[in-house]
Amino acid sequence: MRSRACGAALLLSLWALFLLSVMIISWALDIDSRLKVAGSANRILEAEAMACSGAEVALHPNVKTDSPNLMHRINNRESYEARITGEGGRLNLNWIVAGEDPARLEILRKYLENKGIDLNERDHMIDCLLDWVDPDNLVRLNGAEDSEDYHPANTLLTRIDELKKIKGWSQFTSVPGWDDDFTLNSSGPVDLTWASREVLLALPAMTEPLVDAFLQYRRGPDGIDGTADDANFKSLEEVRAVLGFSPEQFKALAGLVGFKDPILRIVSVGKSGDTTRVVQMVIRKIGTAPQMITWKEL
Repeated sequence: MRSRACGAALLLSLWALFLLSVMIISWALDIDSRLKVAGSANRILEAEAMACSGAEVALHPNVKTDSPNLMHRINNRESYEARITGEGGRLNLNWIVAGEDPARLEILRKYLENKGIDLNERDHMIDCLLDWVDPDNLVRLNGAEDSEDYHPANTLLTRIDELKKIKGWSQFTSVPGWDDDFTLNSSGPVDLTWASREVLLALPAMTEPLVDAFLQYRRGPDGIDGTADDANFKSLEEVRAVLGFSPEQFKALAGLVGFKDPILRIVSVGKSGDTTRVVQMVIRKIGTAPQMITWKEL
């Protein structure tokens, strides 16, 4: 009997030890999980702080697009990199549709054509966009107005993402980067000092060889806009000369293009380890007090 009692006591002791071990392991795993969550949260906060720091530097009135201060590494883990670009180089959709100017609408039509959109689809997209922003309920030939399950805003766009709601635009807006060349915040005319290749090709009389030669000159030896070796245009007349247009030829672009739009876009990327956060701002940078137009965290 005594040996049986000792055996039972040993089994109970081993079982208690097993339960205690399970509890300790569970506790340790919980602590480890909490530490990982806390560490991840700290890295997110640090990355956000870095992105905001880069944005603040870019907002300073003395900081230019090629300033070395736009990139900074705090330590082995934390850093930020901000980039300033001209908002006027993008197509301002509200400017394009306002007044339904055929010359402006042709820019959007040509842009969509260069993106591979066929004629019928282009007509549908543009007519639906015009029906969305106009104040009436008269349906254009290829457009769409108010119905049971579709309700145009009947006012100018308030956000670029609004295009996703407009009939005919769903496929176009499902492609990553579809909105890279669009804005609602520029002064209007296309800024030739910042326009992308795709936007330049949508302008009247702009051919691929002409655009490629212009971009090579504008961007300088490194082939990147907004760096120290960029061409320093001082007037729209200088831009015209580089394009090789005579004053008479340049009249085709009159009213459609501009020069050094004061509206700028700042994109600041903050990092903490492998964690990244992005701040995007659109500002009017005139004088010593930049005016904030939009702020978005990505």
